Order: sequence, then structure tokens, then C-alpha cells
Amino acid sequence: MTAELVLAPEVEQDVSEACSWYNERRIGLGAEFLTCVDACIQSICRNPEMHTIVYRNFRRGLVRRFPYTIFYEYVNNTVIIYAVFHTSQNPLKWRRRIP
Repeated sequence: MTAELVLAPEVEQDVSEACSWYNERRIGLGAEFLTCVDACIQSICRNPEMHTIVYRNFRRGLVRRFPYTIFYEYVNNTVIIYAVFHTSQNPLKWRRRIP
């Protein structure tokens, strides 16, 4: 059974900014990035406990082909995504978003 999905408000901005950056590099690359992010999110929702806990109750899924990580929490059959971050960013930045 697929878990319910909830996105924190900042996630849309994370993805939009990254998509724009990739489109500036090559037309269509932003769409490829979105496809990979979506595939990672769908995989997380299908099997939310497959990724190890990296901080308290929070997990991290890696986006294929792109250096991005999806930070999420799985509680009561709900996946809550807090951030889609480039792997070179300071990890303390995403931790400020979590409750």
C-alpha cells in the first residue's frame, strides 16, 4: 500500500529553483530533473522504510542522476517531505525546517 504524501511548503521552492538552474544549463534538463525527483518520491511512498534514519526520525532518499537528496519523515502511513537539497549544502540547513 502506498503511503499518503505531504510536502512542506518549502519543497516546491527547492524543486523549482533547481529545475530553473538545470534548464539554464541545457533545455530539457530541468524536465529530466523533475522526472528523477518524482521517481524518487514515488519510490519513497511505495516503500517509506527502505531508507535508513539519518537524524532522529528523519530519512534521506537520493535522487538518481542528480546530486540531490530528499529528506522525509514516515509517520502513521504518511510520508512528509521537508526538503529537496543539493548534496553539497550544509546539512544544518534542512534540519532547521523540521518540527
